[in-house]
Amino acid sequence: MAADELNRVFAALADPTRRDMVARLSAGDATVNQIAEPYPMSLQAVYKHLKVLEEAGLVSRPPGPQPRSVRLERDVFDEVGGWIEQYRRRAEARYQRLDAVLRALPAQDPNEREGEGR
Repeated sequence: MAADELNRVFAALADPTRRDMVARLSAGDATVNQIAEPYPMSLQAVYKHLKVLEEAGLVSRPPGPQPRSVRLERDVFDEVGGWIEQYRRRAEARYQRLDAVLRALPAQDPNEREGEGR
């Protein structure tokens, strides 16, 4: 996924209302009126949020007469998930290397203090 696309996705998901809309759409497609129901905002504001999500590629609305269903674009989530997963794997590998180094260290008596002689 290109950096510009990734930036748009994360910017779109930075807003809690848009994240909630995505969460609600994960249960199934919905019309704009259905999406707007729980929010104390105008329908115009809901359309603006959906436009941001649409420009980021997270949702789509097929062309045609109203009412049109809004749907999540699974492929974008798969791409973002893959991007995140590569960094999770790298971090996990670093932790595994650290664990190996720590296991290789000689065990130290907890009663001994650094710098104290016997």
